[in-house]
Amino acid sequence: MEKTLDWLKRQLAQPSTWRGVLALLTSFGIAISPQQAEAITAAGLALIGLVGVFTKDPGTPPREPNNAGK
Repeated sequence: MEKTLDWLKRQLAQPSTWRGVLALLTSFGIAISPQQAEAITAAGLALIGLVGVFTKDPGTPPREPNNAGK
């Protein structure tokens, strides 16, 4: 059980996992009215974009601040 929880924690730390979860949740909007499906799809895509913007992929080195103004 402990190995499963460790695996789950590692998976949840990856941005690709969150993008996949959000994409799956977004796909459930297909079985409702077209207007609701459109709104759910737009919200899901926005959340996927936010995950991509605010999370870093594993193994990516930290970025240095831009000192262009100096």
